[in-house]
Amino acid sequence: MKTITLLAVAAILLADVFGSKSSVGGPMTDLLVSFIIMLAVGFYEAWGRGPLGWIVNVALAVIGGLVALSLMSMALETVMTAIHFQGKLATSDHPLRYIADVAMPISTVLGSWIAITIVHWVTSGIAAMLANKANVSSGL
Repeated sequence: MKTITLLAVAAILLADVFGSKSSVGGPMTDLLVSFIIMLAVGFYEAWGRGPLGWIVNVALAVIGGLVALSLMSMALETVMTAIHFQGKLATSDHPLRYIADVAMPISTVLGSWIAITIVHWVTSGIAAMLANKANVSSGL
C-alpha cells in the first residue's frame, strides 16, 4: 500500500508539472489518475480472492475513493474561502496548490482502503457469529 501511495503522489505531481493547465484538461487528468489509484487499491486488496471478491473490492475501492475525493474537495474549498484566495488554484504558485496535489492521492488511497477494510471487518464478524452459532447449535 505504501508503494501505491508513493506512486500515486508522484503521478499527480508529474501530471501537475507536465500536464495541461486548461480548465478541462487538468482536472480530467487528475480524475483519471485518481481512478487508476482506486483500481490499483482495489486490485491490491482483491489479490488472492475469488471472482466475487475482485468485483466487490474494486467496486468498494471506487466508491470509497470517490467519497474521499468529494470530502477532500469540500475541505479544499473551505480552506480557500477561509484564506480569501483569489483566482485559479491550478495556475497559481500558492503553497495550497502543492498541498492539494499531495493530499488528493493520499485521500484517494485512504478512502479506497477504508471502504474495503470496513466491509471486510463486517463480513468477517458476521462469518464468525454464524460459525459460533453453528457450533453452539450442534452442541460443540
